[in-house]
Amino acid sequence: MLASPGGVTTMPTAPGRNGPRDRLLGGHLPFAVAIALAAGLRVLVMLGYDTAQLYWYDSFTYLNTAVHLEPSGAFHPAGYPFLLRLLLPFHSVQLIAGLQHLMGLGTALMIYLVLRRHALPGWGAALATLPILFNPAFLRLEHAVLSDTQVIFLVTAALTVLMWRERPSARAAAATGLLLALAGLTRTVAVPLLGLVLLHLLLRRAGWKRVVALVVAGTLPLAAYAGWYQQHHGRFALSGSDGVALWARTMTFADCSVIRPPAREAVLCPNGTVVDAASEYVWAADASLNRLPGGRFAHNDLARSFALRAIAAQPLDYLREVARDTSLTFAATPVRHPLRVSPALTFPVGSWPLPAFPLIDQVRREYDGDIRGMSSVEPYGNLLGAYSYPGVLHGPLLGALLLLGGLGAVGRRRPALLPWAAAVFLLVAPIAALDFDHRYVLPSIPMACLAAALAAAGLSHRARACVAAGRRGRRGP
Repeated sequence: MLASPGGVTTMPTAPGRNGPRDRLLGGHLPFAVAIALAAGLRVLVMLGYDTAQLYWYDSFTYLNTAVHLEPSGAFHPAGYPFLLRLLLPFHSVQLIAGLQHLMGLGTALMIYLVLRRHALPGWGAALATLPILFNPAFLRLEHAVLSDTQVIFLVTAALTVLMWRERPSARAAAATGLLLALAGLTRTVAVPLLGLVLLHLLLRRAGWKRVVALVVAGTLPLAAYAGWYQQHHGRFALSGSDGVALWARTMTFADCSVIRPPAREAVLCPNGTVVDAASEYVWAADASLNRLPGGRFAHNDLARSFALRAIAAQPLDYLREVARDTSLTFAATPVRHPLRVSPALTFPVGSWPLPAFPLIDQVRREYDGDIRGMSSVEPYGNLLGAYSYPGVLHGPLLGALLLLGGLGAVGRRRPALLPWAAAVFLLVAPIAALDFDHRYVLPSIPMACLAAALAAAGLSHRARACVAAGRRGRRGP
């Protein structure tokens, strides 16, 4: 292997294999076949359903925010509605789904290119992209008007830029910061990734120019959005739901005889309402927060104060709940959590009408007049229904990828460390902040695939080096 001018290890060129055809057949053919099949599968999804999947209420709040562009005071920042606003002139939710399918393919392509840049063989780099290309959960998410696909694409793009060279330039650091800021404005869970990358640059002693470029490019968009949010909602923040979410997380263990909250917070103590998952407390009408006047989000600061007090008083109980819900990720048979949510193991066949809500009618008038409940279309629907993706390729595979990536992340200057740390954070952070959800697991998978592939290559190289050293030692001087 040789070192390129950018400091990234590259594979030497084999004699007699210099032409474009030889390079394709010798390296890129496995991925070319895989991405062609994956593109065909996405075309089949577009044909197999008569419209994009729209969820109440998330999809419609995104679309409504796109039309009346202002920061939401509830769960969702406006990063995804910005994209929907750009597509508004076309008045088509199907176009949104088509673009997101391209993002899915683009995510796999970026992972492949980074791995080839780091000297993995074509078949190995292609293998790492298969979960993203063929897992029905990713394809169903791409076909839905939800922000997750955009987050996955932006985070992957940020790490692609940063990892393209062993020592990134200041321009690359700035681009990384901007991409992570955009990801954070799409889903706030991605905001702390800026701190993770900053720590990575500091540990690698990347230089003050790169650190400053990352910080400035990453924080300015977030600060500008927070200022815009303040104009509308009176507080410098990215959303108005962090306290509500963390309060719901504590409802599975909070004991006010231990917490001893002040009187103004005591109204948020558990009141006997029991649901099957922490996130369900956000919506449970009888839960203590939802009995307060003005609606749950009007008490976000109070909920945050109570939740932090509960975690400080019962840290082991909090960690136990987070660990227990995180373990649901790795079940051999994906579990229903909450019980009303079915894991996306297959492509469904049937018809799914929309509920009757005034907001749906408004979005239909203002964004896409053809919005309707989704139905499968034959014969494509039956073909998708027959598509099999074993359950072991969900949780157990992710567990194996994280384990392998963790092994490869040990030590200094391990390229697997950053994507592995990002994968672990993206997996655990939503659970720590609210609850486990199969949908929230998906952003961690591309990073886990990238880390595992880099780790496998590094461990294989070190094993071969040890064997070679042993042979030289036996031969003697």
